[in-house]
Amino acid sequence: MTQLIQDSGFVAEDFTGDWLDLASDTAPETLAQYAGAEAIRIDFPSFSDGRGFTLARLLRLKGFTGRLRAAGHVIADQYAMARRAGFDEVAISDDLAARQDEAQWLARADWQAGDYQSRLRGRA
Repeated sequence: MTQLIQDSGFVAEDFTGDWLDLASDTAPETLAQYAGAEAIRIDFPSFSDGRGFTLARLLRLKGFTGRLRAAGHVIADQYAMARRAGFDEVAISDDLAARQDEAQWLARADWQAGDYQSRLRGRA
């Protein structure tokens, strides 16, 4: 089983459509073909593998407006980065959810506060 996390904390799955699954090593130059997908799930094989953040950002820049989920080894400390990269939510294993409870994720749910890069670009 997995635990789904959104800005409001741990939530139940509410999507019934089909997911397009992308591996973290998906070639960035191929992303334009997925811009019309309804929902994309990007795999994070390790919390230290940040390629999924880049893929999310590039997908959004290429016009993807569907649901975007980070799935796998994402930790609570990375939640704000995931949201800023373009992810709508994060799905983690129940084991990870037991080690990093809802309170830890909620502590990072105010991902728009303290956005250093946006302040530098004048969008504070």
